[in-house]
Amino acid sequence: MTTILITGAGRGIGFEIARQAIDKGWTVIGSVRSAEAQRELAQKLPQMAVINFDVTDHSAIEKVANAFHSPIDVLVNNAGILGPDRDRQTTSDMDFEGFAKVLETNVLSPLKIAQVFMPLLKQGNNPRLINISSKMGRMEFSTSDILAYRASKAALNKVTQGLATDLRKDGVTCIAMHPGWVQSDMGGAEADITTEQSAFGILEVIQSLTIDDTCKFIDWDGTARTW
Repeated sequence: MTTILITGAGRGIGFEIARQAIDKGWTVIGSVRSAEAQRELAQKLPQMAVINFDVTDHSAIEKVANAFHSPIDVLVNNAGILGPDRDRQTTSDMDFEGFAKVLETNVLSPLKIAQVFMPLLKQGNNPRLINISSKMGRMEFSTSDILAYRASKAALNKVTQGLATDLRKDGVTCIAMHPGWVQSDMGGAEADITTEQSAFGILEVIQSLTIDDTCKFIDWDGTARTW
């Protein structure tokens, strides 16, 4: 049986990945930011183990991880934020404090979580580390809107490459994934696909991954993209 840990599992894509993984019979662990969210998610998905930590609180992450003793097969770094208002994410008007928060949440936190849970992941079956990124962070796109978010995903992609390079020798497959433009709180109602479609595709990719796929950037529909 596959054991999967998903950060940011309280809503959106993370929630749907968790729900569909449960339907597959997987052992699912999901993280949320608060005790209230923990109670709500436990009621919605009682089959899932719900843990509570803010992904930017490194000591809290370590405390939770130290309480785990069973292997993890799949770690999905899904938690992330869009950042400041769009009109404050431009080259001419940047909310620098908000920019720093985006980098802390979308880049530093996934790396910390990967580091802390790596001993358990290395014990897993076909261990896989999935960083939920975005095509908005690909270097071939020169669009400047939502700049803090774009920059954070570009940085996450570089972190993913570094992790993949270092973890290959341990047999850990590490990739970045574009979840699609998803109809969620972050993506908005006009987005292309539903959370159900995105999660289904992400799980299909996760199930098919081998070490030969490490250091790839893969879309939710399985298409490999350039960085």
